[in-house]
Amino acid sequence: MPTRKPPTLRLVRATQRRKRVAISQLSGLVLARTKFRSAAYHADLSFDDRIIRIKRRTHSIDDYIIPGFIDLQVNGGCGIDVMSASVDDLLELSHCLAHEGTTGWLPTVITSPLETIERADAIIAAAIAAQAETERAAQRGSRGLAGATILGMHLEGPFISPARRGVHPPLNLLPQGEALARVSRLQTLKLITLAPELEGALDAIRALTAQGIVVSIGHTDATYEQTLAAIDAGARMFTHLFNAMPPLHHRTPGAVGAALSLSAARAAIIPDGVHLHPALFDTPHLNPIITTDRVALAGTDGAPRALFGGLIKEARTAGGAARLPDGTLAGSVITMLDGLHLTSQRLLAKGWSMGGVLAEYGEMSAFGPSAILGLADRGRIEPGWRADLIVLDGDLNLKAVFVGGRELD
Repeated sequence: MPTRKPPTLRLVRATQRRKRVAISQLSGLVLARTKFRSAAYHADLSFDDRIIRIKRRTHSIDDYIIPGFIDLQVNGGCGIDVMSASVDDLLELSHCLAHEGTTGWLPTVITSPLETIERADAIIAAAIAAQAETERAAQRGSRGLAGATILGMHLEGPFISPARRGVHPPLNLLPQGEALARVSRLQTLKLITLAPELEGALDAIRALTAQGIVVSIGHTDATYEQTLAAIDAGARMFTHLFNAMPPLHHRTPGAVGAALSLSAARAAIIPDGVHLHPALFDTPHLNPIITTDRVALAGTDGAPRALFGGLIKEARTAGGAARLPDGTLAGSVITMLDGLHLTSQRLLAKGWSMGGVLAEYGEMSAFGPSAILGLADRGRIEPGWRADLIVLDGDLNLKAVFVGGRELD
């Protein structure tokens, strides 16, 4: 008789399953995104911490469901200044932003001594770690405070033009040598604004892009040709287009002209009607995204206060924006939701449908910013993507916000 071999024992390594939050369902006009376009249709939306299913429905519901806003330029808000903030301050600001419909953001640091930038980087890193621990605890069933996810740092400077520094202090540097090396080592850096005409800038753009850092063109005196060279080197955004750069001229189109030339770089604009006239939002080939460029004065009574870690000694809210005592613009005081209201007023007056308005603003405020950062998990309502959601009523008032599937209190 043949002898039977003993069974082969196989070690099966146990895999830890991700504990999901409770499955929820919303119904309304859902702004969904496919690979090719966005579309708004009536549907039932099932989700836990991620989108599970979108099922079309025949009966309409008045609510609108859109992706949470992603703001790539936040200097402060709700009385909190990013550059003087503690870890707890940044977490509080994240909570404040979430209650305005923003579910992802970049704390923004302006031109300052490298030591100041490095200190801000360490605080942002600690705040990101604290948020990650809160999210892990939520997966275990804890009910910690949800807030807008800190996605990294936007460093606006110090590699900017001395001729176009705006309210930045005169601490600008060239993007090369030790200064570039120290900036490249920042652990949370995701987006940097620089002037491409500076010595060493094109090599810096290539090096930063190779590290996965997004380069934006801004605070610049660059020519049209220098700007196109920066885009060819890898730059993918313009910071607050039309501001802190030469105006468009028919003989010297400059950075603005390059941005309007079917550029691969997207133009970030501030939709407050102060930094940019609303008529320019419809400029052909603009391809904009929305950023607020808001400062600590946003969400306060607008009384005078210091900004940017004390680099600006006094600014106040006047004429719909933050201003220095001499009237110079120092940032905005709007929310991303304010931007939606202003955009809807403009487009509805032109005969757009509300579905069209939501698709347009979703592209500028969620899909576009997500794509610029190369995010593959948020900014869309699509099965498998994070359930960062906003629910609006028929008048676009905020009814509910979900961050990673958890509804804000």
